[in-house]
Amino acid sequence: MTTIDIVDATGAKSGSVELPPEIFDTQVNIPLIHQVVVAQLAAARQGTHNTKTRAEVAGGGRKPYRQKGTGRARQGSIRAPQFVGGGVVHGPTPHDYVQRTPKKMKAAALRGALSDRAREGRVHVVDGLVEGDRPSTKSALAAVANLTSRPRVLLVLERGDEIVRLSLRNGDTIHLINVDQLNTYDVLRSDDVVFTKGAFEALVAGPPAGKTAKAVATSTEAAADTRAAASAETAASADTATGATPETEASTETAAPDDTAAQATEKEAST
Repeated sequence: MTTIDIVDATGAKSGSVELPPEIFDTQVNIPLIHQVVVAQLAAARQGTHNTKTRAEVAGGGRKPYRQKGTGRARQGSIRAPQFVGGGVVHGPTPHDYVQRTPKKMKAAALRGALSDRAREGRVHVVDGLVEGDRPSTKSALAAVANLTSRPRVLLVLERGDEIVRLSLRNGDTIHLINVDQLNTYDVLRSDDVVFTKGAFEALVAGPPAGKTAKAVATSTEAAADTRAAASAETAASADTATGATPETEASTETAAPDDTAAQATEKEAST
């Protein structure tokens, strides 16, 4: 398991943290990451482009001139596509570009992107970027410069960390994002990924149940899966002890019609 240092606003080491291998040391699946990023960019498209056909353009209900005798080509409406101000042929219409992407695919792609950055030593954890309780862009930029000299930095914050957000909101090459909005595309387009200590702990712990796909299963979920497996084994053992197997149940159901036929035969004989 990889261990990295936690640094404070001055650049001094204030502790260390282990990068969970299930998040930061997984196999990178390039086709999966490509599919997830393409779907994410497609979902960001507005899709409100629209043009009017000749049926939707106002006017043009009257024939512009008679059919014969003018020497000109016959026309039925001034809103035909060949006229200026006419309708558009095969033009764009409103379209939803959203592609369905399973949550597990998104989580796997994110783990792969984070693992790639971690293997290159481009994942950092900071205990703070600003000293005191007042925003300071100068201090925050200096703290980021102590971490990396590469230009594009993704800073992952906790919700409510307004001091850091206000300090770095004007950074041209620093992209701020909440930990619950961390995604594959932003990780890939950044040279370094910087987590605040609280954001890193929130990522490892996973989001609340029922919200979004987890990057890693929590200990509670692992215990629940173990209990479910144990219950299934207990039920299977009980069925084996009582002899209630699928074959015996099927034979019982098959024998029922034969008994009914035998009773009907005896009744006819007695009659």
